[in-house]
Amino acid sequence: MDFSSEKLKKIAKWVIGVAAVCTVIFLGIQNISAVAKGFSWFIDLIMPILVGAVIAVILNVPMRFLESHIWTKTKKKILKKMRRPVCFLLALIIIIGILTGIIYLVIPELIKALTVVFQGANGFINKLNSMSAAEIEELPFGNILLRIDWKEILTNIQNWLKNEGGMIINTAFGTVSSLVGGIFDFFMSVVFAIYILFGKDKIKQQACRLVRVWMPKKSGEWLIHAATVANINFRNFISGQSLEAVILGLLCFIGMLILQMPYAPMVSALVGVTALIPVVGAFIGVIIGAFMILTVDPMKALIFVVFFIILQQFEGNVIYPRVMGSRVNLPGMWILAAVTIGGGIGGPVGMLLGVPIASTAYILFNESTDKREKQIDETL
Repeated sequence: MDFSSEKLKKIAKWVIGVAAVCTVIFLGIQNISAVAKGFSWFIDLIMPILVGAVIAVILNVPMRFLESHIWTKTKKKILKKMRRPVCFLLALIIIIGILTGIIYLVIPELIKALTVVFQGANGFINKLNSMSAAEIEELPFGNILLRIDWKEILTNIQNWLKNEGGMIINTAFGTVSSLVGGIFDFFMSVVFAIYILFGKDKIKQQACRLVRVWMPKKSGEWLIHAATVANINFRNFISGQSLEAVILGLLCFIGMLILQMPYAPMVSALVGVTALIPVVGAFIGVIIGAFMILTVDPMKALIFVVFFIILQQFEGNVIYPRVMGSRVNLPGMWILAAVTIGGGIGGPVGMLLGVPIASTAYILFNESTDKREKQIDETL
């Protein structure tokens, strides 16, 4: 066996590297609480950057579409320079316009529904005060209402507010401070997203250069290819998820019109927008919608909930795999598996990331399999 000086150096480096990694893993396990605390601190520190990257990925979908259609054949330098800023502003206006339209459509109706509820509750309390004990006893659950000492409840609430007033004020100030800090972090995230979008070509070139310089050629090229596939899949996933939300909102609107339910345009728009949040999003819209319908007709609110559960099952098992499968090149069975496994590992975030990650792994594995088959065929 040849043990040349160069080979011995490589073996020594490999052994030292393995020993160092094992030592770091052992120390990390021994001090897992400190590692978790440090990791949490690091995530909090870079959270504005992560949020900015997410905003950039979302905005890049409409922005890239606009860039491929606006001033693509122009030879004027000023138009070439202005194309990206104009496309960014148009993409931002489109997204803000959609959100503003939904808010303008939903909030006034929600305020009206809350007003109806408060007025109804106030009227019910006034009616109870004007009724005798015999009349109250004839009401549904009248015996329970008579046993409740409303004055004692009111006194306890007043005493609690008096004793806990300082804590409430401190909590309010803390909430305001957190809100201000959150607004500042979000502003920094938006600024970071703008830098990413305006310099995405340069960032891509720099990243590829670093990978090619500091990594072995074969591994570096594979990493660049994997990142390209992941980028395409994430972009297609966002556009597919948006299309899916539109389809769900339209189906909800058609169903509500057929069932002659109130607030059909508003509730359908709300369901469509909240459906962008994986799994739980659409149900948030349904809860708000059912509450608003409840103020008009309780029976229709129940019918609406049953209708949406059926619609959600149909959409989740039939439409969603087909729409997303055509976008991310992943069979419907694997989409359902990715959503299920991703949700089990990371909850809603895992569901959101499960499909594009599974699609990327599926494509790369298929490419590796095809390459391996060719190598085997060539040896035969």
